[in-house]
Amino acid sequence: MANSKRTCSFCGRTEKEVPLLINGISALICSDCARAAYKIVQEAQGVSETRQDDFNLKLSELPKPCDIKNYLDQYVIGQDDAKRYLAVSVYNHYKRLAQERDDDGVEIEKSNIVMVGPTGTGKTLLARSIAKLLKVPFTIVDATVFTEAGYVGEDVESILSRLLQVANWDVKMAERGIVFIDEIDKIARKSDNPSITRDVSGEGVQQGLLKLLEGSIVNVPPKGGRKHPDQDYVHVDTHNILFICGGAFDGIERKIAQRLNTHVVGFNSIQNMRSIDKNNLMQYVQPQDLKSFGLIPEIIGRLPVLTYLNPLDRDALRRILLEPKNSLVKQQQKLFAMDGIMLEFSDDVIEYIVDKAMEYKLGARGLRSIMETLMMKLQYESPSTRKAGERIVITREYAQQQLENSILQEASSVS
Repeated sequence: MANSKRTCSFCGRTEKEVPLLINGISALICSDCARAAYKIVQEAQGVSETRQDDFNLKLSELPKPCDIKNYLDQYVIGQDDAKRYLAVSVYNHYKRLAQERDDDGVEIEKSNIVMVGPTGTGKTLLARSIAKLLKVPFTIVDATVFTEAGYVGEDVESILSRLLQVANWDVKMAERGIVFIDEIDKIARKSDNPSITRDVSGEGVQQGLLKLLEGSIVNVPPKGGRKHPDQDYVHVDTHNILFICGGAFDGIERKIAQRLNTHVVGFNSIQNMRSIDKNNLMQYVQPQDLKSFGLIPEIIGRLPVLTYLNPLDRDALRRILLEPKNSLVKQQQKLFAMDGIMLEFSDDVIEYIVDKAMEYKLGARGLRSIMETLMMKLQYESPSTRKAGERIVITREYAQQQLENSILQEASSVS
């Protein structure tokens, strides 16, 4: 009879009604209540079941490279080669996380990637688009803010601080993340000649990045900030963190041209030179060109996958305006639709915007600056002067007038 009175102090059920009853000093708890309490503690500490399940990736659930590329096609026009390289690298990263420990001694190594291409061709957009697809922490950092440890600026360890922030300071989650380092070309070695001054924002940063890229245990200041001796560090293992680097490498075409010209010997080489596209030398980029540009050999070796992005031609710029899910035309139409106004663009105004973007030579960024200039007056006046249901058609004459007025205003402000 005594045993039948033993009940759980939380739910009140008897020992016969529960799978297991655990004794405490002055209370009892059943196994069901113990599981519920565990879930409550996990949620209070910011660790959910879904996040824990993300670690247990299954090969059958991984997005295939073709699926990743098809997803990127919805947001980025062209750049098929870069998409394939990026899709394969990300897919292999997923497989590295899903691999099981076995006794065959084969360990898959990560393949960090570097993307080379002119400004405005979609390097950062590719990274941001793929971030929407991933189930691992993803962050974008700018290499221009980093300096060698001990100098004014950010230490390279702050890269991992940002990744930890995305992972809600879950170290295990962050150690399976992906980092996109933008403007990697801005930390190129300034000169091959020795100098009495230190290259604190160039080669010094590259040396600091080596330990992150190759995989090591890195001491990261808690909650970011600078290092100092009296603080406790968060220890992050970078062996499973995939690093994707991007940069414009302005002027690297001259390095490529010099390398191609040095191999012109004999009749066959002259024939090969005729087949080279001089308008897009970036497609012939090789690791030795990155070395000539100013990246140290050690960091090039830790970025084994090298791909390029093509410069945008007229057709690509026109498609960027119209086709992606978040195209500039669709964004403007969405903004006006929120006020109940229907916005349309004539075909000739699209051609005019593309012509100006080609003239400015700013790539896709030029499209956005032109579009904002053309639409500024309407965006200012329409919410107050237009009624819901009205239709606005943007013509070439109106676009040309707005752009010319903007140029005149800038000229008058300078004078």
